[in-house]
Amino acid sequence: MTAARRAGEIAIGVLPIALILALWQGLSLSGIAPAVILPPPTLVFARLLQQFGNPQYWDNATTTLFRLFSGFSIAVVIGVSLGLAATGSRTVEALVRPLVRVLAPLPKVALYPAMILILGFDHASKITLVAADAVFPILLANLSGHHDRRAETGLVGARGWHVGSRVLFKIVLMAAMPSVLTGCRIGLIISCIVVFLAEMITSTDGLGTCWCARAAISRPSICSCR
Repeated sequence: MTAARRAGEIAIGVLPIALILALWQGLSLSGIAPAVILPPPTLVFARLLQQFGNPQYWDNATTTLFRLFSGFSIAVVIGVSLGLAATGSRTVEALVRPLVRVLAPLPKVALYPAMILILGFDHASKITLVAADAVFPILLANLSGHHDRRAETGLVGARGWHVGSRVLFKIVLMAAMPSVLTGCRIGLIISCIVVFLAEMITSTDGLGTCWCARAAISRPSICSCR
């Protein structure tokens, strides 16, 4: 790969980000969007650098990241494990697929009040909500990827889990890794959204709580988070 081609690829990747930032800056300066709702990116980044020196910011960021990656890790383990089990056994596949069709479209945030009643207001309810939302895109990507690779490798589900376990881990899982990673990437994005949402609804710490509290101070007439 030549240096010119590499530079062109980098420019293509940077250009959309630069255009978004320019549009953002233009909307903020033009007054179309109030600065309270859409502050200019220069102000946002300056404020972010300022927060790096604030210990309270790091405490809240650590709390949010702990909830985020705990729930995401649980979702990855469950999603990959069920995907492999369904690939190696027709019985497991027959049980998993109907459950996925029924549960995947449901908005998991609707179950959050029940999670709070059962698990409390601390980490457990938020981690559970993150895991419940992130597990389905990971599982669906695993089922799709494993199914395609199973057909390519000649693995038949009726042969059973014990017979095909080495093939599952060494061939099917490795061959389906692009699909697995795609599902994990989607699940991670969903986890980021959900953990902020959970903290904004019920929490006394975390970045979502800070964000909501700041919005309440700036626009008390339209935001009530407490």
